This record gives sequence, C-alpha cells and structure tokens, in this order.
Amino acid sequence: MRRAPLLTACLLGLLPLRASAEEVTLFAAASLKTALETLEPVFEEATGADLRISLAGSSALARQIEQGAPADVYISANPDWMDLLEGEGLLAPGTRKDLLSNEITLVAPAGEAPEIDLMSHPELPKILGAAPLAMALVEAVPAGIYGKQALTSLGLWEAVAPHVAQADNVRAALSLVALGEAPLGIVYATDARAEPKVEVVATFPADSHDPILYPIAALAENRSPLTEELLVFLTGPEARATFEAQGFTWLGD
Repeated sequence: MRRAPLLTACLLGLLPLRASAEEVTLFAAASLKTALETLEPVFEEATGADLRISLAGSSALARQIEQGAPADVYISANPDWMDLLEGEGLLAPGTRKDLLSNEITLVAPAGEAPEIDLMSHPELPKILGAAPLAMALVEAVPAGIYGKQALTSLGLWEAVAPHVAQADNVRAALSLVALGEAPLGIVYATDARAEPKVEVVATFPADSHDPILYPIAALAENRSPLTEELLVFLTGPEARATFEAQGFTWLGD
C-alpha cells in the first residue's frame, strides 16, 4: 500500500506557513513619481515590507481617501487637499508637516522652442496660436491650479484659456508635450527635469502663484508601526537626497 505521498502531505501540513511581507500604502502626487520610484526599493530592502505607491493628481487621491481607500501615508502637491482631509479628522494627529517645494515652468518639446518672455503679454498667445497648451486640471490638480494662477497674474489666462488641453495629472500633461501632441505645457520644474524629451522655455515668477508646498501626513485609520517607519524614511536624509537630486526644495527639517 502506497502511503509515502499521504505521509509527506501530512508532514507538510504541520510546517508553519511562510509569513507574507507586510504592506504599507503611500498615496502621492504624480509629480513625485521619479523620486518615489527610486526610494521604493530602498525602503523595501531596509524593512522587508512591500511598499505600494498610488500616484495620481492630489485631488483624486484625496477623494479616494475620503471614500475609504486604504492609504497609510499621503503626500499632496498643495496644502488645500491636505486641509480637506484634516478638517474631516482623517489625518493622524501630529504627523502632518511640509516636506517639499517646487517651481512651475513652461515646457516645449526638446529643441523645438526658443525661450519665452512671460512678461511680454502678446508673446505667449502669439507663439501658441491655435495649438493646445497642456496643463493638469486647472480647478482640481495643484499643478493646474498653480499654472492658472500664474497665467492670470501675468494677464495671459483669458488669451490662452480656449486652447488649454487639460490632463488628469501633471505627468499626463508632461506626456502630451513629450509626445509632440502639444507644443507647450505647464508642469513642475522637477517634471521637466525627469523628461529628456522636453525643455524648459520659461519659469513662472514665484510671486505669480501661491507657494508650492507638498505636505505629508499619516492617515488616522489603521495606523501601524510600519506607517511610522515610512514617515521617518520619507522625512529622513536618504529621501532628502533623492528629492533634492530631482530638483525639489527640501522643507522637511
């Protein structure tokens, strides 16, 4: 009578199952993509945990969190969406801080546009003509909001508004320019730096829009020691070096 397979199966059933890796979920503004892709394996190697990163426009992520999405840490590209979640009691008390800053730039496909004087009001509309100006959603996504503020401050918004091609997030707007589907776009300086197929043709004055701030915070629900480790990591020296290498200004100290 053949009992060896049955005996083997019984013995295997007595062995402890291998523990699966713990998971922690980071919701982050799309403009952080390049830096976070660099930091993800560093954190995972240091902790043995699985870091799951969801990248999108800050507004979309905040709405998902409102609706119960299982995020552990959130990084927004402006304070307003973080304010919304804080006002609803969804942030872990004492964990919010301003992490980074950035600049808004006008970009064109690499090698295809001269520098543009944003202070010369007729110049941008004339160069743009009937072609699209790629921007993130101007009423919801921070990069689009900052871009509209800057264009309005410089007296350019009314002239270019009919030609704005709005994208779900700033990286999508960047892609429109990189692929040649839009001759100009408004993105963060760090996005332009991450994409070799575009070049910066102008930088918007800092006083033409609200300060660009990236706050970070843990979410109150299901807070764990691993969440604390992720917060410490993202506000620590290794993350700082990576963010600064991508062109962000560090505010995390």
